[in-house]
Amino acid sequence: MTGARAYPAHPLVGIGIVVLRPDAALLVRRTRPPAAGAWSLPGGGQKLGETVEACARRELLEETGLQVGDLHLCACVDSIHHDAHHDIEYHYTIVDFCARWQNGNAVAGDDAGEVAWVAFRRLEEFQLWPGTIRAIEAARHILGI
Repeated sequence: MTGARAYPAHPLVGIGIVVLRPDAALLVRRTRPPAAGAWSLPGGGQKLGETVEACARRELLEETGLQVGDLHLCACVDSIHHDAHHDIEYHYTIVDFCARWQNGNAVAGDDAGEVAWVAFRRLEEFQLWPGTIRAIEAARHILGI
């Protein structure tokens, strides 16, 4: 075992948050495996005793410095990564929330190396994982953006 999250005995809970402005979605560039270097939604692992909404808010604040108002459940996806031997190296069940941006400037922190507000028409340029695209589309529908 290479770490507490690698080669788990069961899926781990991850929480993501889609923050939207009228013209863009907030993305972060990951600095840690399993998606180091990839653009994604702010989020991370849920801690024991932490509610899913509290986790979403904590991760957003840690990774971007932002706070939001009402949260809405928008997607649930599984991120399963296999190693070269086809063993499951990472398995996260990710619960995604969405919220409208209220104010403030996003600043990269924690395991987010960069943050960016990305116009919806440019999302494909960021080579997002299909689950991320699905969550953003669901958030746009729920929030009417």
